Amino acid sequence: MTELNEKAAELEKRLAELEAFFDLGSLQQNASELADEMSRPGFWDDPEKAKEVSSRFSRLEGRVKLLEDLRGRLTDTEELLELAEEEDELLPEVAEEFRRIERLLEEQEVARLFSGEYDEGAAILTINSGAGGVDSQDWAEMLARMYRRWAERRGFDLSVIEATEGDEAGIKSATFNISGEYAFGLLSAERGVHRLVRISPFDAGARRHTSFASVAVAPVVDDAVEVEVDEKDLKVDTYRASGAGGQHVNKTDSAVRITHLPTGLVAQCQNERSQHQNREVAMRILRARLFELEQEKREREIAAQSGVKANIEWGSQIRSYVLHPYKLVKDLRTGEQTADVDRVLDGDLDAFIYAYLKSRATTRGPV
Repeated sequence: MTELNEKAAELEKRLAELEAFFDLGSLQQNASELADEMSRPGFWDDPEKAKEVSSRFSRLEGRVKLLEDLRGRLTDTEELLELAEEEDELLPEVAEEFRRIERLLEEQEVARLFSGEYDEGAAILTINSGAGGVDSQDWAEMLARMYRRWAERRGFDLSVIEATEGDEAGIKSATFNISGEYAFGLLSAERGVHRLVRISPFDAGARRHTSFASVAVAPVVDDAVEVEVDEKDLKVDTYRASGAGGQHVNKTDSAVRITHLPTGLVAQCQNERSQHQNREVAMRILRARLFELEQEKREREIAAQSGVKANIEWGSQIRSYVLHPYKLVKDLRTGEQTADVDRVLDGDLDAFIYAYLKSRATTRGPV
C-alpha cells in the first residue's frame, strides 16, 4: 500500500507539472476562441486559412481532452486506492491502472523535450540500403516496415513518396511523408545508420552477414521558408517508375530524380501521375533536406562555440539489431537495449526514441 501511495503522489506531481507546462487554462481558452471563429459565417470562404485554423483547433482540443482524461483517470484511481485499503483484491487493478496512466504521462512528457521550430510537424523519412547487396536491400525493406508499423501504432498518417525495388529482393530506397503530432521531433531520433547482424536468408551456406541501411529525416517546411536553390546546381533525371502506379506510370518516364550537385543530396519521386507533379514533390523534398542540412550546420557551430559536443552526426551508426548468435537491439548513443528484437522490428520504438531525446536534452541543456 505504501508503494502505491507513493506512486499516486509521484503521478500527481508529474501531471501537475504537465498541466503547468502546457498551460491547460490557456489551451482551453484558445480552443474556445477557435471554435467561435469556426462557427462564424463565411469561415470557409478562405479554404486554406480555414484548414489551418481547424487543424490548430483539432490539436488544441485533442491536448485538452487528453489532459482532462488523465486528470479524471488519476482521480478515479486514487479513490479506488482508498477503497483498496479495506479490500485487498482491488490492489492489482489499482497498480495496473497506475502503470497505464504513467505510460500516457510519459508520452506527453516527451513534448517537453522539443524546442525546434518544426518538431511538432510532419517529417520526410528516407531509407537507403547500404553496401551488402541483396541483404542490405532486404534490411532496408525491414526498416521500412518497422517505421510503417511505428506510424500505425501512434495513429500517424504515412504516405509513400518513392520506393525503388531491389535487384532480387527488398528495396534500394524509400521515402515517406509521415504526419502526426511531433512526427519530425520524434523521428529525428532515428537519423543515422542502422546495422543488422543475422544468418542471411540469401546465402546458401547459411553464413552470418552484417547489413547496413541509412535513415535520413527532414521536416516538412512550407513555401514561406526561404531555401536558396540555384537551378544551375541541379541535375534532373527522369526514369520509368517501378512498383505500384498502374500502366500509365510503368510505361512512361514519369519518375524524377534531382541531385543537388554542391551537397550530393538526392531527392526523387515516382508516386505522382505526371513528371511535372513528381518534379514538384522531389523539389519539396530537396528543399526540406537542404533546410535540415543548414540547421545541422548551425547547431554544430553553436555547439563548437559553447564547447558542447553535438550528438547529431548524420552518417553515424546509431543502433545495432542482432538476430544471431543471440538476440539484442542496442542503441549505441544511449545504451538503451532489449532482447525482444521482434517487438522492435514490429514498430515498438518509443523506448529508444525517448531515451535519445532525453539524452539530447541533457546534452543541450534546459529546453
